[in-house]
Amino acid sequence: MTRPGVARALQAVAEGGRDAFYLGEFGRGLIELGAGEYTEADLARPGADWAEPLRVRAFGHDVWSMPPNSQGYLLLMSLGIVDGLDLPRSPRHPVWAHLLAEAARVAGHDRLDVLHEDAKDLLEPSEIARRRALIDPAARLRLRAPARQGDTTYLCAVDGDGMGVSLIQSNASGFGSMLFEPRTGINLHNRGIGFSLKPGHPAEYGPGRRPPHTLTPALITRPDGTLRTVVGTMGGDAQPQILLQVITRLLGHGEEPGQAIAAPRWRLGTGGTGFDTWEAPDDAIIDLEEGSTWSDGLAALGHRVAALPYGSSFGHAHLIDVRADGMLAGAADPRSLVGSAIGR
Repeated sequence: MTRPGVARALQAVAEGGRDAFYLGEFGRGLIELGAGEYTEADLARPGADWAEPLRVRAFGHDVWSMPPNSQGYLLLMSLGIVDGLDLPRSPRHPVWAHLLAEAARVAGHDRLDVLHEDAKDLLEPSEIARRRALIDPAARLRLRAPARQGDTTYLCAVDGDGMGVSLIQSNASGFGSMLFEPRTGINLHNRGIGFSLKPGHPAEYGPGRRPPHTLTPALITRPDGTLRTVVGTMGGDAQPQILLQVITRLLGHGEEPGQAIAAPRWRLGTGGTGFDTWEAPDDAIIDLEEGSTWSDGLAALGHRVAALPYGSSFGHAHLIDVRADGMLAGAADPRSLVGSAIGR
Protein backbone atom coordinates (compact mmCIF):
# COMPACT_ATOMS: atom_id res chain seq x y z
CA MET A 1 0.00 0.00 0.00
CA THR A 2 1.31 3.44 -0.89
CA ARG A 3 0.06 6.80 0.32
CA PRO A 4 1.56 9.42 -1.99
CA GLY A 5 -0.66 12.20 -0.60
CA VAL A 6 0.69 11.64 2.89
CA ALA A 7 4.23 11.66 1.47
CA ARG A 8 3.54 15.01 -0.22
CA ALA A 9 2.17 16.43 3.02
CA LEU A 10 5.24 15.32 4.98
CA GLN A 11 7.52 16.77 2.31
CA ALA A 12 5.61 20.06 2.50
CA VAL A 13 6.07 20.21 6.27
CA ALA A 14 9.80 19.49 5.89
CA GLU A 15 10.21 22.26 3.34
CA GLY A 16 7.73 24.90 4.50
CA GLY A 17 6.72 24.13 8.07
CA ARG A 18 3.26 24.52 9.50
CA ASP A 19 1.82 26.88 6.89
CA ALA A 20 2.84 24.59 4.04
CA PHE A 21 0.56 21.96 5.60
CA TYR A 22 -2.47 23.93 6.78
CA LEU A 23 -2.43 26.49 3.95
CA GLY A 24 -1.20 24.06 1.31
CA GLU A 25 -2.69 21.03 -0.40
CA PHE A 26 -4.06 19.49 2.81
CA GLY A 27 -5.63 22.75 3.97
CA ARG A 28 -7.33 23.39 0.64
CA GLY A 29 -8.77 19.87 0.70
CA LEU A 30 -9.96 20.31 4.29
CA ILE A 31 -11.83 23.50 3.38
CA GLU A 32 -13.48 21.67 0.49
CA LEU A 33 -14.43 18.74 2.73
CA GLY A 34 -15.78 21.01 5.47
CA ALA A 35 -18.18 22.76 3.08
CA GLY A 36 -18.24 25.92 5.19
CA GLU A 37 -17.16 24.43 8.54
CA TYR A 38 -13.61 25.85 8.13
CA THR A 39 -12.18 28.98 6.59
CA GLU A 40 -8.63 29.80 5.51
CA ALA A 41 -8.40 32.17 8.49
CA ASP A 42 -9.15 29.23 10.82
CA LEU A 43 -6.28 27.22 9.36
CA ALA A 44 -3.89 30.18 9.32
CA ARG A 45 -4.23 30.67 13.08
CA PRO A 46 -1.85 28.39 15.05
CA GLY A 47 -3.68 26.23 17.57
CA ALA A 48 -0.73 24.96 19.61
CA ASP A 49 0.68 26.74 22.65
CA TRP A 50 2.96 26.08 25.60
CA ALA A 51 0.98 24.92 28.63
CA GLU A 52 1.87 25.02 32.32
CA PRO A 53 1.56 21.43 33.60
CA LEU A 54 -0.44 20.43 36.65
CA ARG A 55 1.30 18.85 39.65
CA VAL A 56 0.40 16.87 42.75
CA ARG A 57 2.63 15.45 45.49
CA ALA A 58 2.12 11.70 46.00
CA PHE A 59 4.30 8.96 47.51
CA GLY A 60 7.08 11.47 48.13
CA HIS A 61 7.31 12.52 44.46
CA ASP A 62 5.84 15.21 42.26
CA VAL A 63 3.61 13.80 39.51
CA TRP A 64 2.92 16.04 36.52
CA SER A 65 0.37 15.91 33.72
CA MET A 66 -1.28 18.16 31.19
CA PRO A 67 -3.90 20.75 32.22
CA PRO A 68 -7.41 21.07 30.75
CA ASN A 69 -8.58 20.46 28.13
CA SER A 70 -6.79 17.16 29.00
CA GLN A 71 -8.25 14.83 31.64
CA GLY A 72 -4.76 14.63 33.20
CA TYR A 73 -6.17 16.19 36.38
CA LEU A 74 -8.03 12.93 37.04
CA LEU A 75 -4.78 11.00 37.39
CA LEU A 76 -3.33 13.63 39.72
CA MET A 77 -6.49 13.97 41.81
CA SER A 78 -6.74 10.17 42.13
CA LEU A 79 -3.11 9.94 43.24
CA GLY A 80 -3.62 12.76 45.74
CA ILE A 81 -6.63 10.93 47.17
CA VAL A 82 -4.85 7.56 47.33
CA ASP A 83 -1.76 9.07 48.96
CA GLY A 84 -3.88 9.83 52.03
CA LEU A 85 -5.52 6.39 52.27
CA ASP A 86 -4.36 3.38 54.28
CA LEU A 87 -3.51 0.99 51.45
CA PRO A 88 -2.92 -2.74 52.05
CA ARG A 89 0.72 -3.75 51.86
CA SER A 90 0.07 -5.97 48.82
CA PRO A 91 -1.65 -4.86 45.60
CA ARG A 92 -3.10 -8.39 45.41
CA HIS A 93 -5.49 -7.56 48.27
CA PRO A 94 -9.05 -6.75 47.09
CA VAL A 95 -9.16 -3.65 49.29
CA TRP A 96 -6.22 -2.25 47.30
CA ALA A 97 -8.26 -2.42 44.10
CA HIS A 98 -11.35 -1.15 45.94
CA LEU A 99 -9.61 1.95 47.30
CA LEU A 100 -7.97 2.83 43.98
CA ALA A 101 -11.21 2.29 42.06
CA GLU A 102 -13.16 4.42 44.54
CA ALA A 103 -10.51 7.15 44.25
CA ALA A 104 -10.92 7.08 40.47
CA ARG A 105 -14.71 7.23 40.79
CA VAL A 106 -14.87 10.15 43.24
CA ALA A 107 -12.29 12.01 41.14
CA GLY A 108 -14.05 11.45 37.81
CA HIS A 109 -17.78 11.20 38.44
CA ASP A 110 -18.37 14.86 37.52
CA ARG A 111 -15.85 15.09 34.67
CA LEU A 112 -18.50 15.90 32.08
CA ASP A 113 -19.59 18.91 34.11
CA VAL A 114 -16.22 20.35 35.14
CA LEU A 115 -13.71 19.53 32.39
CA HIS A 116 -13.30 22.19 29.73
CA GLU A 117 -10.36 24.15 28.38
CA ASP A 118 -10.81 27.06 30.82
CA ALA A 119 -11.26 24.90 33.95
CA LYS A 120 -9.36 26.13 37.02
CA ASP A 121 -8.64 25.00 40.59
CA LEU A 122 -9.41 21.33 39.97
CA LEU A 123 -6.61 20.19 42.29
CA GLU A 124 -7.22 22.35 45.36
CA PRO A 125 -6.00 20.40 48.45
CA SER A 126 -9.32 21.02 50.19
CA GLU A 127 -11.21 19.52 47.25
CA ILE A 128 -8.94 16.47 47.17
CA ALA A 129 -9.49 16.02 50.92
CA ARG A 130 -13.28 16.42 50.51
CA ARG A 131 -13.42 13.72 47.87
CA ARG A 132 -11.10 11.43 49.85
CA ALA A 133 -13.48 11.68 52.82
CA LEU A 134 -16.27 10.21 50.68
CA ILE A 135 -14.48 6.86 50.42
CA ASP A 136 -15.50 4.02 52.74
CA PRO A 137 -12.81 1.30 52.99
CA ALA A 138 -15.54 -1.27 53.68
CA ALA A 139 -18.21 -0.47 51.06
CA ARG A 140 -18.79 0.90 47.58
CA LEU A 141 -19.92 4.53 47.40
CA ARG A 142 -23.17 5.46 45.66
CA LEU A 143 -22.55 8.36 43.29
CA ARG A 144 -25.06 10.81 41.89
CA ALA A 145 -25.02 10.73 38.11
CA PRO A 146 -24.39 14.09 36.39
CA ALA A 147 -27.01 15.66 34.19
CA ARG A 148 -25.54 14.25 31.30
CA GLN A 149 -12.42 1.72 21.74
CA GLY A 150 -9.69 4.08 21.30
CA ASP A 151 -6.95 4.42 18.70
CA THR A 152 -4.16 6.01 20.70
CA THR A 153 -0.37 5.73 20.63
CA TYR A 154 1.90 6.50 23.60
CA LEU A 155 5.69 6.71 23.59
CA CYS A 156 8.34 7.95 25.99
CA ALA A 157 12.08 8.57 25.75
CA VAL A 158 14.97 9.62 27.98
CA ASP A 159 18.29 10.72 26.48
CA GLY A 160 21.84 10.58 27.80
CA ASP A 161 21.56 14.07 29.29
CA GLY A 162 18.52 13.13 31.37
CA MET A 163 15.93 14.89 29.20
CA GLY A 164 12.64 12.97 29.29
CA VAL A 165 9.67 13.12 26.92
CA SER A 166 6.17 11.75 27.62
CA LEU A 167 4.20 11.89 24.35
CA ILE A 168 0.73 10.72 23.34
CA GLN A 169 -1.43 11.20 20.22
CA SER A 170 -4.78 9.82 19.18
CA ASN A 171 -7.41 9.56 16.48
CA ALA A 172 -9.89 9.29 19.41
CA SER A 173 -12.29 6.44 18.64
CA GLY A 174 -11.25 3.62 16.32
CA PHE A 175 -10.39 4.97 12.90
CA GLY A 176 -11.20 8.54 13.86
CA SER A 177 -14.02 10.32 12.05
CA MET A 178 -13.99 7.97 9.03
CA LEU A 179 -13.48 11.09 6.92
CA PHE A 180 -10.47 11.57 4.64
CA GLU A 181 -9.16 14.85 3.31
CA PRO A 182 -9.72 14.30 -0.44
CA ARG A 183 -6.42 15.62 -1.84
CA THR A 184 -3.86 13.84 0.37
CA GLY A 185 -5.99 11.03 1.77
CA ILE A 186 -5.08 11.92 5.37
CA ASN A 187 -7.73 10.62 7.78
CA LEU A 188 -9.27 13.04 10.27
CA HIS A 189 -9.60 12.36 13.99
CA ASN A 190 -12.83 12.66 15.95
CA ARG A 191 -11.60 14.18 19.18
CA GLY A 192 -14.58 16.48 18.80
CA ILE A 193 -16.63 13.78 20.56
CA GLY A 194 -15.52 15.50 23.75
CA PHE A 195 -17.51 18.65 22.96
CA SER A 196 -20.97 19.24 24.42
CA LEU A 197 -23.91 20.22 22.21
CA LYS A 198 -25.81 21.58 25.22
CA PRO A 199 -26.22 25.39 24.84
CA GLY A 200 -24.26 27.23 27.49
CA HIS A 201 -22.20 24.24 28.60
CA PRO A 202 -18.58 25.32 29.33
CA ALA A 203 -17.36 22.71 26.81
CA GLU A 204 -19.92 23.67 24.14
CA TYR A 205 -18.81 23.17 20.53
CA GLY A 206 -17.79 26.44 18.91
CA PRO A 207 -15.21 28.26 16.78
CA GLY A 208 -11.66 28.34 18.12
CA ARG A 209 -12.47 25.97 20.98
CA ARG A 210 -10.68 22.83 22.09
CA PRO A 211 -12.67 19.75 23.12
CA PRO A 212 -12.14 17.99 26.46
CA HIS A 213 -10.10 14.87 25.76
CA THR A 214 -8.80 11.74 27.45
CA LEU A 215 -5.06 11.96 26.73
CA THR A 216 -3.04 11.77 29.96
CA PRO A 217 0.74 11.80 29.50
CA ALA A 218 2.56 11.87 32.83
CA LEU A 219 5.99 12.65 34.22
CA ILE A 220 7.34 12.14 37.75
CA THR A 221 10.10 14.12 39.45
CA ARG A 222 11.86 13.73 42.79
CA PRO A 223 11.55 16.45 45.45
CA ASP A 224 14.85 17.93 44.24
CA GLY A 225 13.36 18.38 40.76
CA THR A 226 15.29 15.62 39.01
CA LEU A 227 13.49 13.34 36.60
CA ARG A 228 12.24 10.03 38.02
CA THR A 229 9.80 8.58 35.47
CA VAL A 230 8.05 9.19 32.16
CA VAL A 231 4.87 7.12 31.84
CA GLY A 232 1.62 6.95 29.90
CA THR A 233 -0.91 4.69 28.23
CA MET A 234 -3.68 4.46 25.69
CA GLY A 235 -7.15 3.53 26.96
CA GLY A 236 -9.80 6.24 26.51
CA ASP A 237 -11.50 7.21 29.77
CA ALA A 238 -9.46 4.53 31.61
CA GLN A 239 -6.07 6.21 31.08
CA PRO A 240 -5.98 7.86 34.55
CA GLN A 241 -7.17 4.61 36.16
CA ILE A 242 -4.44 2.55 34.47
CA LEU A 243 -1.72 5.06 35.39
CA LEU A 244 -3.05 5.30 38.96
CA GLN A 245 -2.37 1.58 39.35
CA VAL A 246 1.01 1.60 37.61
CA ILE A 247 2.32 4.64 39.53
CA THR A 248 1.03 3.35 42.88
CA ARG A 249 2.80 0.05 42.27
CA LEU A 250 5.99 1.83 41.20
CA LEU A 251 6.19 4.53 43.89
CA GLY A 252 4.00 3.17 46.68
CA HIS A 253 5.09 -0.46 46.60
CA GLY A 254 8.55 -0.25 45.06
CA GLU A 255 7.79 -2.62 42.18
CA GLU A 256 10.13 -2.84 39.21
CA PRO A 257 8.89 -1.22 35.95
CA GLY A 258 8.27 -4.59 34.33
CA GLN A 259 6.23 -5.79 37.32
CA ALA A 260 4.18 -2.62 37.53
CA ILE A 261 3.42 -2.62 33.80
CA ALA A 262 2.61 -6.33 33.42
CA ALA A 263 0.51 -6.77 36.59
CA PRO A 264 -3.23 -7.44 36.11
CA ARG A 265 -5.43 -4.33 36.09
CA TRP A 266 -8.97 -3.19 36.73
CA ARG A 267 -10.83 -0.48 34.85
CA LEU A 268 -14.22 1.20 35.16
CA GLY A 269 -16.24 -0.11 32.24
CA THR A 270 -19.67 0.42 30.71
CA GLY A 271 -19.59 -2.05 27.85
CA GLY A 272 -19.83 0.97 25.56
CA THR A 273 -17.31 2.96 23.57
CA GLY A 274 -14.59 3.55 26.16
CA PHE A 275 -15.49 7.26 26.11
CA ASP A 276 -18.77 7.08 28.07
CA THR A 277 -17.66 6.05 31.57
CA TRP A 278 -18.80 9.26 33.26
CA GLU A 279 -22.21 9.56 31.61
CA ALA A 280 -23.59 7.28 34.36
CA PRO A 281 -20.73 6.92 36.88
CA ASP A 282 -22.70 4.93 39.43
CA ASP A 283 -23.48 2.30 36.80
CA ALA A 284 -19.85 1.62 35.96
CA ILE A 285 -18.79 -2.00 36.38
CA ILE A 286 -15.25 -2.84 37.49
CA ASP A 287 -13.77 -4.89 34.68
CA LEU A 288 -11.09 -7.23 36.03
CA GLU A 289 -8.28 -8.52 33.92
CA GLU A 290 -7.51 -12.22 33.80
CA GLY A 291 -5.03 -13.13 36.54
CA SER A 292 -6.29 -10.60 39.10
CA THR A 293 -7.07 -11.63 42.68
CA TRP A 294 -9.79 -9.10 43.52
CA SER A 295 -13.10 -10.47 42.22
CA ASP A 296 -14.70 -11.98 45.34
CA GLY A 297 -13.43 -9.26 47.65
CA LEU A 298 -14.72 -6.45 45.42
CA ALA A 299 -18.10 -8.12 45.08
CA ALA A 300 -18.31 -8.38 48.87
CA LEU A 301 -17.68 -4.62 49.08
CA GLY A 302 -20.65 -3.91 46.81
CA HIS A 303 -19.00 -3.63 43.40
CA ARG A 304 -20.34 -5.21 40.25
CA VAL A 305 -17.44 -6.96 38.56
CA ALA A 306 -16.85 -8.57 35.19
CA ALA A 307 -13.97 -10.78 34.08
CA LEU A 308 -12.23 -9.97 30.80
CA PRO A 309 -9.24 -11.57 29.05
CA TYR A 310 -5.75 -10.17 29.55
CA GLY A 311 -5.28 -7.79 26.64
CA SER A 312 -5.33 -4.37 25.03
CA SER A 313 -8.70 -3.33 26.48
CA PHE A 314 -6.74 -2.59 29.68
CA GLY A 315 -4.36 -0.18 27.97
CA HIS A 316 -0.86 -0.23 26.56
CA ALA A 317 1.21 1.45 29.28
CA HIS A 318 4.93 2.14 28.91
CA LEU A 319 7.42 3.76 31.25
CA ILE A 320 11.07 4.64 31.70
CA ASP A 321 12.36 4.94 35.27
CA VAL A 322 15.54 6.93 35.99
CA ARG A 323 17.35 5.35 38.93
CA ALA A 324 19.23 7.41 41.50
CA ASP A 325 22.53 6.29 39.99
CA GLY A 326 21.43 7.41 36.51
CA MET A 327 20.65 3.94 35.18
CA LEU A 328 17.50 3.72 33.04
CA ALA A 329 14.97 0.92 33.53
CA GLY A 330 12.16 0.70 31.00
CA ALA A 331 9.19 -1.50 30.26
CA ALA A 332 6.79 -1.77 27.34
CA ASP A 333 3.35 -3.26 27.86
CA PRO A 334 3.15 -6.96 26.95
CA ARG A 335 -0.50 -6.35 26.00
CA SER A 336 0.68 -4.38 22.97
CA LEU A 337 1.46 -6.21 19.74
CA VAL A 338 3.86 -3.49 18.58
CA GLY A 339 5.26 -2.02 21.81
CA SER A 340 8.94 -2.35 22.65
CA ALA A 341 11.51 -1.06 25.12
CA ILE A 342 14.82 -0.13 23.48
CA GLY A 343 18.00 1.20 25.06
CA ARG A 344 21.67 1.47 24.33
